[in-house]
Amino acid sequence: MKRRTKDELAARVAQDIHDGAYVNLGIGQPTLVANHIPPGREVILHSENGILGMGPAPAAGEEDYDLINAGKQPVTLRPGGAYFHHADSFAMMRGGHLDICVLGAFQVSATGDLANWSTGEAGAIPAVGGAMDLAIGAKQTWVMMDLLTKPSPNKPGTSKLVERCTYPLTGIACVKRVYTDLATLACTPQGLVLIDLVDGLTHAELERLIGLPVAGAA
Repeated sequence: MKRRTKDELAARVAQDIHDGAYVNLGIGQPTLVANHIPPGREVILHSENGILGMGPAPAAGEEDYDLINAGKQPVTLRPGGAYFHHADSFAMMRGGHLDICVLGAFQVSATGDLANWSTGEAGAIPAVGGAMDLAIGAKQTWVMMDLLTKPSPNKPGTSKLVERCTYPLTGIACVKRVYTDLATLACTPQGLVLIDLVDGLTHAELERLIGLPVAGAA
């Protein structure tokens, strides 16, 4: 099977963003989505540190470090874009003004619970940021992540899609879709539903990797 690269995964997410959508991109992998918005599609990107109308990453040598996203990466500003106070940005997030937010995650449950701010381990640095506000405030919350954790010499990779989250929760039943390097799935009150698979991976093998039933067929 051929896993999606990070850029291929970002392009897969961008493919599903509808024309005219207001979209927040979370820290980490989701920031790559800005580079893959289909030509001719009007998508207004929001960054929680106070940008509306964010563009893709700048070309090498053209970075302006006074213009950064929430992950402190240099970005561009599209014509008509705006900067504003952090409090105004959170008012947009909490007020239901965002159509979609795309977040990373440590775990997502089959019914859409999200855990993405702490592993709960001793000494782990919690990183709540605006994730709780986004997960509940956006009309749709999507997650973009690798399906499996990184393997170690003594432990194989395990699914980040789980029956029940064991890490501290960010939000309950808030995730509608999960985009991974191996498959795209919907989270519903009845459990996981398959949207698509990468070439070379079967439905049965996906269920084995996740360890949970997955409804539907690619």
